Amino acid sequence: MAETRECVEGIVDRVVFVAAGGYTVVRLAGARDEPVTATGVLLRGTQPGESLRLWGRWERHSQHGVRFVVADCERVRPVGVHAIQCFLSSGLIRGIGPRLAEAIVGVHGDRTLKMIDTDPDQLLRVHNIGPGRVARIVQAWGEHKAVHEVMVFLHGLGASPALAVRIHQALGEDAIQVVRTQPYRLVEEVRGIGFLTADPIAMAVGIPENSHERLRAGLLHVLDTAEQRGHCYLTEQRLLEDATKLLGQDDDMLLRPALDSLRADRRVVVEVVPTRTGDGLVVFSARMHRAETDVATDIARLATADSGMPPALARILGGTLPVPDGQELEPGQDQAVRTALTHTVSIVTGGPGCGKSFTVRTLVATVKAAGARVALAAPTGRAARRLEELTGTRATTVHRLLARPRDADPVTLFDDSDVLASADLIVVDEASMLDVRLAAKLLDRVPTGAHLVLVGDVDQLPSVGPGNVLRDLLALPEIPRVRLSHVFRQAAGSSIITNAHLIRRGEAPVNEGQFWFLPENDPARIPDLVVDIATRRLPAKFGIDVDQVQVLSPKRRSPIGAIELGRRIQDVVNPTSEGIAEHWSDSRVFRIGDKVTQIRNDYHKGEHGVFNGTTGIVTTLHPADRLLDVALEDGRTVSYGYDELDDLLHAYAITVHRAQGSEYPYVVVPLVKADAFFLRRNLVYTAVTRARQMVVLVGQPEALEMAITRPGDPRHTNLTRRLGQALGHHVETSARP
Repeated sequence: MAETRECVEGIVDRVVFVAAGGYTVVRLAGARDEPVTATGVLLRGTQPGESLRLWGRWERHSQHGVRFVVADCERVRPVGVHAIQCFLSSGLIRGIGPRLAEAIVGVHGDRTLKMIDTDPDQLLRVHNIGPGRVARIVQAWGEHKAVHEVMVFLHGLGASPALAVRIHQALGEDAIQVVRTQPYRLVEEVRGIGFLTADPIAMAVGIPENSHERLRAGLLHVLDTAEQRGHCYLTEQRLLEDATKLLGQDDDMLLRPALDSLRADRRVVVEVVPTRTGDGLVVFSARMHRAETDVATDIARLATADSGMPPALARILGGTLPVPDGQELEPGQDQAVRTALTHTVSIVTGGPGCGKSFTVRTLVATVKAAGARVALAAPTGRAARRLEELTGTRATTVHRLLARPRDADPVTLFDDSDVLASADLIVVDEASMLDVRLAAKLLDRVPTGAHLVLVGDVDQLPSVGPGNVLRDLLALPEIPRVRLSHVFRQAAGSSIITNAHLIRRGEAPVNEGQFWFLPENDPARIPDLVVDIATRRLPAKFGIDVDQVQVLSPKRRSPIGAIELGRRIQDVVNPTSEGIAEHWSDSRVFRIGDKVTQIRNDYHKGEHGVFNGTTGIVTTLHPADRLLDVALEDGRTVSYGYDELDDLLHAYAITVHRAQGSEYPYVVVPLVKADAFFLRRNLVYTAVTRARQMVVLVGQPEALEMAITRPGDPRHTNLTRRLGQALGHHVETSARP
């Protein structure tokens, strides 16, 4: 006998929980005399204030009591004064808060929404509403309806409400038409939508599997995926093989014409490049080919230029260098400083405790003593602040150094781009983090004759983005470099640094002092151990705050991944509390006090932009304006719209890659064999060297052994060869009569 389904309608009073798979728990008001708890896979992006019609059954849970188990769900237009007031009070219509909603409904009753649709000037009858506010409400209401229309259209296709918002923002009134007829445009025109999201939409609206547009989009997706893994190109054979699997084609006969058309449209570049099996055809996306070419051209331009340093520098180099604080330079450090000041491009590399920082400090002091100008930068805000504290000279992120003032802005008090244009010495710290695209933007702005010094640890993880710039430059003998290898006495006493050097050489670390490996063979117990160590054991043992402990994971998604561990730590250190505002964005909840980090560059947020890797604390939620405020680590406070929260990650646990360029007092790192693809020597080495006072590795002994004995995966780049050719061309050109 079929189970009888009941229907319940109500207003979402509170979102209690959302799981990654869509399982949701909400409190509904108005469904019965008392609030109803409803559970199940609801509509994605369900928000307080919405009216829902639910079908399902009642059950009594041993722990949570009576609840309504949802089998199906739909949004309905609010009906009745109470429902309309709740809807308007929720902040779903930006600019209307609880007090204004009550005032509007008090005047217009259950005709409110129809009135806003057909005769919005009637809002002027409400106290404190003038023409300007009416216009803003009408605009917000129109946007809400348009987004809702897109949302309803996309609901059956699995797209989230956040994506519906971005589709509407990018495409406006053409959104649904584009989705229906040209869905692969979404990949290029809407941030956050890739091929794997656009393709099911395309299939659902009837685009043929072998359509030319789909094949082109699939080829570009395979190249984009390779770039996300750090590669600058793929061999033509590998590209066609991977695209064949992705697109479900039996052979590549259809794909070759699609690739030819991409080449004709200059979307990709095909070159002959030496590979392990001999010369072969490789395929770059146009942007990657341009970035590699630009890096090679600019390095050759800078490396072959005459020095623009003032004459006073030669006199200083002829004697003893002006070492800060009367200390002495180790011979390798002295050589590094002199190399940097006698060559227009050079590299300083070395492991922890080998004196890179003091070398940079001496280099800056020497240049200043000669009356020359210095620009200092690092890829992350934390690394830039450390560089500034070290040298006593202003340092900034590479992104801010490159950001040009907005045309409409008044002259700012400090324009970092002017500093770059007039610098005699440019030092970039943590240079292993430079991907080829960022390096291309930086080098394009370095003036000819300036001295460029890249400082970094080549044994760390390469950049998150594609390329391996520092390693590729070191592979070319023509680029001057000094590797610092002397471990100073004070550093040699640190078991973190001692073990980091053991790991770098592929040797097993030793438990002592500030370094501990806690073995646990059962992977199911490791997440509990990590959370307990990070939130209870370390804070209790050392009398520290929880925020001094950072969990670093090899990857984002897994039982010991950054997302899941971060959620569990958040539940311990910043749990939900009755009466305290919170906002759910899909399966993530944002609360006041949450530690968050920016995951992409936004040059227009705040006064100076907010860049990838910037961290902060959520300080305020503004439901009526659909905003939350974040106090950034540099002292600024910026606001994020609820439709911008994909730019933020919770930072209770982050990936090792994301931690590059930062240091933390205490670090906890989980390791399991299931993450074998990510377990490499440079990953563990990078994780260990993020800790200043203590690092705790937790996991399976075989996972640690696997990581230490496996070198990092090579990346497909052609920069070394391209740069060799560019240098040869510059030398040949300059030798001509």
